[in-house]
Amino acid sequence: MKKLIAGNWKMNGSLAANAALVQGLLADGDQAWGCDVAVCVPAPYLAQLQSLTQGSALALGAQDVSAQESGAFTGESSAGMLKDFGVRYCLVGHSERRQYHQESDTVVATKAQRALAAGITPIVCVGETLAEREAGDTEAVIKRQLAAVVHLNGHCISEIVLAYEPVWAIGTGKTASPEQAQAVHLVLRQQLQAASARADRVRILYGGSMNAGNAASLLAQPDIDGGLIGGASLKAADFLSIIRAAQ
Repeated sequence: MKKLIAGNWKMNGSLAANAALVQGLLADGDQAWGCDVAVCVPAPYLAQLQSLTQGSALALGAQDVSAQESGAFTGESSAGMLKDFGVRYCLVGHSERRQYHQESDTVVATKAQRALAAGITPIVCVGETLAEREAGDTEAVIKRQLAAVVHLNGHCISEIVLAYEPVWAIGTGKTASPEQAQAVHLVLRQQLQAASARADRVRILYGGSMNAGNAASLLAQPDIDGGLIGGASLKAADFLSIIRAAQ
C-alpha cells in the first residue's frame, strides 16, 4: 500500500503564492515521488489548483464539505460542487471544525457519507485534546469518533482515509513520539478490522506537527500510512522532504 502525504493549507494562500508553491513541488519531478500526494486547499482556490495540477501526480483536496446535498445553505459547498473541480480528497472532522464550528461526531459521519457518495475520498480526522490525554481518555475519544463514521458508512468504510491528529500537537510544535502515535494507530486499525474485512485497505495518516525532521521516524511505524501536514506543506522544500521520507 502506497503511503499518502496530504498537505492541509488551512486558511493560507494567495493566487501568486499558490502558483509558486505548486511550481516548486512539481519541479522536483512528481512522477518519481513513490507515494500519493495531495494538497487540501481553501475553497476559493480550487479552480486555480485544478488548472495548476492538471496532468500531474498532485491530487486536489478540499478542506470541508457540506452535510447537505443542495439547497438554502448559504456559504456551504456540496460534495457535487467539489467533484466538479476534480477534487479527489476532502478533509472531514478536522479538530478545528469540531472545536470552532461545534461539529458533532454525527455531522462528521454525514459529511463523510456525502463525500463517498460523490466519489470523493474523505480524510476523516480523529484526535484527543491535551486534557483528554492527561485524563487517560485517548482511546475512548478516538474510538467514539471513529465509531460514528463506521456506523453510518460501514458498508464502504474501506474507502475512507483516516487521520489521527492529537489536538495538543497541532500547530504547537509538540509531536507525539513515534511510539505514542503507533499505539493509537494500532487501536484505530483494530477497530477498523472489527468493522470490515477489507479494513487493511484503509490508510491511517498521522497529523500533528509532522515535519522534515521527524517524518522518517513516524512513517517507519507499522501502522502509520502517511501524514496530514499543516505548516510544513506551505513550503515546497519542507513538503518535498516529507514526501521523500515516505518513499
